[in-house]
Amino acid sequence: MRFFAGLWRLAIAALCFVGTYEAWQRPVLWVYFTFQTGAVLGFVMLWAGAATILKGIQPPAWLKGVVTLYAVVTAVVAFLLMPPDDPNYVPQILGIMTNTMLHRIAPIMAVADFLLFDPHRRFQWHYMFSWLIYVPVWFAFVMGRAWLAPTLLGSGPAAGGNPYPYAFIDLKALGWQQFGINCLELAGAFFAVSLVLFVIDRIEPAKPLLG
Repeated sequence: MRFFAGLWRLAIAALCFVGTYEAWQRPVLWVYFTFQTGAVLGFVMLWAGAATILKGIQPPAWLKGVVTLYAVVTAVVAFLLMPPDDPNYVPQILGIMTNTMLHRIAPIMAVADFLLFDPHRRFQWHYMFSWLIYVPVWFAFVMGRAWLAPTLLGSGPAAGGNPYPYAFIDLKALGWQQFGINCLELAGAFFAVSLVLFVIDRIEPAKPLLG
């Protein structure tokens, strides 16, 4: 089972790297939350997979938890908030769109990895809050880039050169009031997911369910 778990994690890493390959060719795509977190998930799973097979040092619990958190958020956003991908524009590998790999398949596999292959009862209560540090940093990055894009950075990553990567944080279209409401709702959703992960970690047995 150890080798299966290791290969499972390496498969997640492969999906993440294939899913983000567009961003390596078009750096403007790194504005997207899912490309950033997907790449980090890939590197962490590469580490975890190699460590599992070679009986090496695993990623710290905090790091494994935070990439799982953002994988869940990525999947929720993809399934509930984003329009379906157009196969005429999204690259495909073996008939599967790369966005599907990054936004749906890899996150689902990462959650399964957390539930089945990870040891549990390792999360500290403050992880629920420290995991969220990246969210305001990313928002600040997006806002700063949107402010600089028209004069220094050229067009943005979204359709028509819009500097805001997602419609639900498009300040120009929403206005400050709705933008603020959306940010608060997103922050609440992030915290809710982090709380669920913490509770699951406490409920599950300390030893992995499989392995």
